[in-house]
Amino acid sequence: MRYLDPHYAVAPQITPADVAALQRQGFATLICNRPDGEGAGQPLFAEIAAAAGALGIEAHYLPVTPAQITQADRDAFAALYAAAPKPVLGFCRTGNRAEQLWHGLREGAGGA
Repeated sequence: MRYLDPHYAVAPQITPADVAALQRQGFATLICNRPDGEGAGQPLFAEIAAAAGALGIEAHYLPVTPAQITQADRDAFAALYAAAPKPVLGFCRTGNRAEQLWHGLREGAGGA
C-alpha cells in the first residue's frame, strides 16, 4: 500500500480477509478499479463489498481497462472520491490504475 496524500492510498488486489485490517488502519472507503474475472483466483468485488459493508466501510466498483482510462472514468472517479468518506483506498491488480485515476483527478484540479 502506498499513500499518495493523507486521504488517498493505492494498493494491489485486496481480498475480503484484508478488509478488517484496512478498517483498523482507518480506511472509510474502498474503490475497486479492477474488473471482476480479470485474473484467476481474483475475489469478486461483491465479496469484498460484503466484507466492507459488514464493518461499516463504503465500497465502490469502478472497473477500468489498463491503458484505456477514459475521461468518463476520470469523471466517475472524481465524483466518487468527492463524496467518499476519507481516507480512501483505491485498488486494482497492481495499484497502477488506482494511481492513474488519482493523478487524473489532481491534474483536473490544476494540480491542487
